[in-house]
Amino acid sequence: MIQVRISGDALDDLDEGFRFYEAQERGLGDYFLSQLRADIDGLKITAGIHRQPHRHLHRLLSRKFPYAIFYEFKDSYALVVAVIDCRREPDWIVAHLDK
Repeated sequence: MIQVRISGDALDDLDEGFRFYEAQERGLGDYFLSQLRADIDGLKITAGIHRQPHRHLHRLLSRKFPYAIFYEFKDSYALVVAVIDCRREPDWIVAHLDK
């Protein structure tokens, strides 16, 4: 099984998503986090099989929310580098991934 690591930037992205959904309805932020963490946890088995739409980064689409999980796949682990709302402007997404 592959080890999954989450970068500080990706944790910040998750916090931003939590705040957005929690502002929509109380408890929705917790549901968002549980679903995205389940998607990320699935990388233990599926890391490396996803498309690479941006340079060396693989992209996993969330099953419940309009979010993409971008990660680097190494030999022994997957590093989640960004968790991005797919409703963002494409230029913003590219800039966020390039930072």
